[in-house]
Amino acid sequence: MRLSGVFGPWREWPDQDLIALSSEFDADLVAEAYLAGAFPMPLHDAGLPPDAMGWWSPVHRGILPLDDVRVTRSLRQSAKRYSVTVDAAFDEVIARCADPSRPLGWIDEAVVGVYTELHRLGVAHSVEAWTPAGDLAGGLYGVGFGGLFAGESMFHDPVIGRDASKVALLGLCEVLDDGVDGRLLDVQWVTGHLASLGAVEVDRVDYLRLLADALDLPAPAWGAG
Repeated sequence: MRLSGVFGPWREWPDQDLIALSSEFDADLVAEAYLAGAFPMPLHDAGLPPDAMGWWSPVHRGILPLDDVRVTRSLRQSAKRYSVTVDAAFDEVIARCADPSRPLGWIDEAVVGVYTELHRLGVAHSVEAWTPAGDLAGGLYGVGFGGLFAGESMFHDPVIGRDASKVALLGLCEVLDDGVDGRLLDVQWVTGHLASLGAVEVDRVDYLRLLADALDLPAPAWGAG
């Protein structure tokens, strides 16, 4: 399995989702984390420094198998109301995901800055769902390395975006499921929202095996569409 020198051998990681803390947080370190099977998420804990970054590798990792995505009849009907693009409005998508009024919001200015840099480097990507009037109704963003896409956050507009985040996720699945077997869609933790689409949990060691295989695959065709 591919390992990161910064995060050390995975066998030495603690038997919990949070595997490390740091005050350092930049694009290079974030890239190393994904390649090692981890990802960043701020702690925002009153007992820690304000710049404390948590590095996570869930013991039970959420993935969405591309060959088992569940699309209900109602979701298929909803999808007809939107047009889907890729990398057409990254800045707007991450800004909407970082809206401080959202419950349990965790995306702060530092996170926005680093992932925006990763987008400029061609590593972070967004998928957007638009109304016929041209309004952004929902979207998601994450990072891609080879055959891995690690989803970070998604949003939908509560007024004009019913099912729009799900439609964006379906658009992402279409990009990844292009005939290359073994691509990996990492969703971090399984929520009820993601479970309804077919997301499942795998043990950390199984995720790392899937990751090692996925990293050796060619990347899908990203780009505005």
